Amino acid sequence: MNLHDLRLEVMATIGKSMDDLLVKYLKPIESNWQPADLLPDSRNPEFVKEVSQIQELAKEMDYDLLTVLIGDTITEEALPTYETWLMDVEGVNQQYNNGNPNGWSKWIRGWTAEENRHGDLLNKYLFLCGRVNMREMEVTTQHLINDGFDIGTDRHPYKNFVYTSFQELATNISHRRVATLVKKTGNSLLAKINGIIAADEARHASAYSDFVKRIFELDPSQMMTSFEEMMRRKIVMPAHFMRQSGDKVGELWSHFSDAAQRTKVYTAQDYIDILSSLIEDWNIDKIKDLNDAGEKARDYLMALPDRLQRITNRMQEPEKEYEFKWIGPTI
Repeated sequence: MNLHDLRLEVMATIGKSMDDLLVKYLKPIESNWQPADLLPDSRNPEFVKEVSQIQELAKEMDYDLLTVLIGDTITEEALPTYETWLMDVEGVNQQYNNGNPNGWSKWIRGWTAEENRHGDLLNKYLFLCGRVNMREMEVTTQHLINDGFDIGTDRHPYKNFVYTSFQELATNISHRRVATLVKKTGNSLLAKINGIIAADEARHASAYSDFVKRIFELDPSQMMTSFEEMMRRKIVMPAHFMRQSGDKVGELWSHFSDAAQRTKVYTAQDYIDILSSLIEDWNIDKIKDLNDAGEKARDYLMALPDRLQRITNRMQEPEKEYEFKWIGPTI
């Protein structure tokens, strides 16, 4: 059996147990939280007063922290791109067969439906907070969806699941750190918003990590080399093509990354820590029945955290040197 056919067989095998995985890693829609649960109700006579409280707290928010919050929101709102990408992965079939959807397409739709609430919630909060140039933010979001993205996985399911495992952990860290920082300033509402989103991301990260563990049991060598190839390329965040009005594709990403590094919301150290956690979670040092390519891939992966750490230790904190169009003077 060639490698492609083996991947399809593995995907089909895991897909048969998808109903159980959906119950484990996704929450029932009717009882799940919705953005309206966390924001002022416009039907309430106290609505204007509650919005005023949001705006008062937002006035004191650190510039870099607000920048990161906006960028995280834009990333969440580019969700149509991510669903389209995953629906094209080998082994995923979004067509119904005798009225029954493919197990993997059920996962992707369910995951998308949960993720979709994140951008909705954050967007509404930013609209109410009174510090954001919403049009400029919306232009960036439309550009990001329009430009698409390339995360280096092609249609390869194993590579995609390495990416999603890593990326969900990264977004969990980012939202959780924002929650911690704004809570220190007394902004309990925004802390709650980011905290509840971070919890979703952690649950989704567990799901994708579980998929990888199951693949390691069925196709260890190809899973190992896929992990290696993704780490050699380096995991890029889904918004790496981010830009503002008048910018070229990807021109904004380095400035946004610098803001995240300065605020310690997401740092180069976090990248290493996530890699180390995946190596531990997937028991990379204990995987058996690897071929020669798999063994070489494992050797590379086990040595990589220390190699990256030496580079990170020499890095200097970036200085603030950029003004984002998303944040402007109050009209």
